[in-house]
Amino acid sequence: MNKVTKRPRPSLANEIVESIKARIDSAEYRPGSRLPTEAQLCEEFGVSRATVRSAVKELDVTGLVHTRQGLGTYVRSIPYVRDGLERMGSISDSIRASGKEPGMEYARRVVRTVSPDEATKMSVPLETQVLELRRKITADGEVVAYSFDLLPLSIFGADFDPLELEGSIFAYFENQLGFHASLGIAEVHAVESRKVGWGPGSSEHTLFILLDQLQYANDGRLLGYSRSYFVEGAYAFLLKRTN
Repeated sequence: MNKVTKRPRPSLANEIVESIKARIDSAEYRPGSRLPTEAQLCEEFGVSRATVRSAVKELDVTGLVHTRQGLGTYVRSIPYVRDGLERMGSISDSIRASGKEPGMEYARRVVRTVSPDEATKMSVPLETQVLELRRKITADGEVVAYSFDLLPLSIFGADFDPLELEGSIFAYFENQLGFHASLGIAEVHAVESRKVGWGPGSSEHTLFILLDQLQYANDGRLLGYSRSYFVEGAYAFLLKRTN
C-alpha cells in the first residue's frame, strides 16, 4: 500500500501569512518580538506543522520575520542605520546621518606582522607590520557592527602611539594623517556565527552582513584592510541600481 503524504494547503498557509502581516502592521507584534511557537500557531489555526512552516518561510522570504535556530521566529526590527552600499565612508558618519549618536569601543590595539593570508589579501610583503584593531560600533548605545581592522604601520609617524587612535578611523586618516580614503574594494557576504561579537548582549548577535574591504588613498596607498560585521536587522545597506 502506498503511503499518502499530507501536503500543506496553500490557502491555509496564506491565511496564516495574512493574519501575521495584519498583526505586525497593527503593532500587535512589534519589531524584535517573538512570534508564537509552531505548536501555538498550529493550535490557533487548526493546521499541521508543515502548513505553519510554509507560512513562516514565506514571511521570512518577504523580509517580515527571521528565524533564530533554537530560539524561535522574530519580527524583523526596523534597521537602526541605513547606508548606501555603493558609497565608501565612515560608519560613524552614516550613523549620524541616520539621526543617531555614534559610539566606538576599542577592544584590541596590537602591532604585529601580517599572516601569509593577510599579506596575499593586502598585496604586501610578508614582513609587513600592521596595527590590528578590534572595535565595537554603536548607534545610540545599541551595537550595530563589530570591526576587525589591519592598518599598515608605515602610514603612521615614527612616534605613533596606538592608544591615540580613537573614534572613527576615517576621521583619523583625514585629520591626523592627511589621507583621504577615496577607494574601497569590497566583497559582501552573509555570515552566521556566534564567535564574532563580544561583551554583554553579544550572544544575541549571530547573523551579520560582512563587508570585507580594502581601503586606498587618492595616491593609491593602502590605508587598511577591514572585516566589518554589521548586525543583521540593525544596519541596512541600500544599493541604487539603474539600467
